[in-house]
Amino acid sequence: MSTDITSSAMIDGRRADSTRRRQRVLTALDRAIAEGAELSVTGIARRAGVDRTFLYRHRDLLERIHTAETQPPDQPGIGPAVTRASLHADLLAAQQRCTRMAAHTRQLETRLSGLLGEQTWHATGLGAPVDIDHLQQRIMMLEQQVVDLRLQLDERDEDLTAARAANRELMTRLNASPHTD
Repeated sequence: MSTDITSSAMIDGRRADSTRRRQRVLTALDRAIAEGAELSVTGIARRAGVDRTFLYRHRDLLERIHTAETQPPDQPGIGPAVTRASLHADLLAAQQRCTRMAAHTRQLETRLSGLLGEQTWHATGLGAPVDIDHLQQRIMMLEQQVVDLRLQLDERDEDLTAARAANRELMTRLNASPHTD
């Protein structure tokens, strides 16, 4: 029975805490609208002293914030305050976007240059016919194969020379030892 009372008290306390936090969020939202301050989930959560997850768990509060974000300010001349940090963030985002676009432009220019060069090369007849290109690739492959085979041949020659030297040494020892008949 005491467990039921304790859990009931805990549930009531949790509900009261949730009600207090909801009220703080509503008050913070009303003040932000009146002051023309930042209207975002993060801004309102910070003003109300609650975690953003609280707002995401209470869809009605989240919907109110999003609705307030889209509404024009009630008083003419008063809108969301532009802060130095928001301007800096916008500038940084624009610079990054420009950097990405410049890199993409360079990549496209390089591709276009290559394609135009190849097209001009073939159109003027300066380029080698396709079959000559294929033969040149085959020649390069065969030349590499020759180099590899020469290396293998040199290794085998060294092995053969070493084996012959070992045979000579063995023959010399055999011939030098006394024969017993």
